[in-house]
Amino acid sequence: MPVFQFNPPERFIAGTVGQPGERTFFLQAVGEGRITSVVLEKAQVEALAGRIEELLEEVHRRFGAPPGDETAPEDDGPLEQPIEQDFRVGTLALAWDAEAARVIIEAQELDESGPDELVEDEDEEDEELEVFAEEAPAHRDVLRVYLTPGEARSFAGRALKVVSAGRPDCPLCGRPLDPAGHICARQNGYRPDRLV
Repeated sequence: MPVFQFNPPERFIAGTVGQPGERTFFLQAVGEGRITSVVLEKAQVEALAGRIEELLEEVHRRFGAPPGDETAPEDDGPLEQPIEQDFRVGTLALAWDAEAARVIIEAQELDESGPDELVEDEDEEDEELEVFAEEAPAHRDVLRVYLTPGEARSFAGRALKVVSAGRPDCPLCGRPLDPAGHICARQNGYRPDRLV
């Protein structure tokens, strides 16, 4: 299965297609005349952005300010066209390459045979934040992107904006408000996803 590698990408962003409540979330890498677009869940985008911030804090704690830590220009542009899904993401992995001073983001294709997740691990002996094997899984497609710390921070900021641009939450029950109507458990006690 192919590994879509971008080292470095011309552009790497999180974006959506569709209206709030019906959005499809994408990670998109652009470089060398190629566009790779992978579909993932909103929660995965949010978790990835949060983990990037945690990783960069840990890098600062262990190694000090790495080169390339200057904040990259904000990219608020739309996804590149045409948007063609290369695969659906199952597992996300994140690593710090201390030699190259790069954040490595890896999105692996969803494996229908078992659970997928956001992988995080720290190898204290090697003083590196490695969380995935160098070899891609033989049966899954992989998107691997190398970013400077500033580019990673810029990616995380945009990703969080994309996540928060959806439907607002109900101030009473916390569930998303729907323009077609909203059944609030706090107002009438009925909640269709919880049966007693």
